[in-house]
Amino acid sequence: MSKMLVIGSVALDTVITPVGTSEDILGGSATYFSISASFFTPLNLVATVGMDFPDCHRSLIKGFGVNIKGLETKKGKTFRWTGSYKEDMNCAKTLDTQLNVFADFRPLIPKECKNSKYIFLANIDPDLQLHILKCFGDNKFVGCDSMNYWIQNKPCALKKLVKKGTFVFLNDAEAKLFSGESNIIKAGRYLLSLGPRFAIIKRGEYGAILFAKDKVLCLTTAYPLENVCDPTGAGDTFAGGFMGYLAKMNRVNDQVVQKALLYGSVMASFAVEDFGVNRFLKLKKQDIEKRYNRFKKLTVV
Repeated sequence: MSKMLVIGSVALDTVITPVGTSEDILGGSATYFSISASFFTPLNLVATVGMDFPDCHRSLIKGFGVNIKGLETKKGKTFRWTGSYKEDMNCAKTLDTQLNVFADFRPLIPKECKNSKYIFLANIDPDLQLHILKCFGDNKFVGCDSMNYWIQNKPCALKKLVKKGTFVFLNDAEAKLFSGESNIIKAGRYLLSLGPRFAIIKRGEYGAILFAKDKVLCLTTAYPLENVCDPTGAGDTFAGGFMGYLAKMNRVNDQVVQKALLYGSVMASFAVEDFGVNRFLKLKKQDIEKRYNRFKKLTVV
């Protein structure tokens, strides 16, 4: 039985970057997270897609050992997103969003998933994230993500969610907006003050900062790359590597979490080297370990 569960979106993306354009490729927060985490641990995915979702994409996710029993197919079309990185590879310009069946997403948690010890609530309505948590007992480690829209429109619900989480993942702009602080260290301390055990602030090409016990526990740069193809999903890939490693070790302490931060960064570095999840199709576990060891040497003086 898998001890990890991710709940989020599975989508069809059209991505435009200086490298080129890729249409209707497999995307979504739950997709990136689950494929990344699958290199460390078996896991269950809960999401919804439309009748137009290609069987090849379903098989691709399943091929990574991800249990897709919770991937519900509904009448209608799959969530679609179109974005461009032509102006800035660090920030996508959304050209089109079609929520389709995802607009009415009410996740059905399969019975065998309710004993999951590690749970990741990807970027969805915080009220829905809180509702989902009621399905689980207290003996769990919860990671949660969000975005500017929910920070601005449902801050109270988001604060309640963060209080119940073990890990909160936000990028630097989201953390500053949520906290009202312009300083990233103060923003991290604010997140911890809400109740989570750890706060992770993602900083794109500048790496990530891990906060714990009202202090900076670990700070890492991003893995240096000469060529970046598609940054879409890097944050969810990071979270998948991070929590996947924790589930593999099956313990949460400062030392393990610091290693998880490096593994998350390594997985994100692979994701951006090709469009969508294509880079993972030829990725092997020894490639991950090789890059992790190289990255570790770069981050330790």
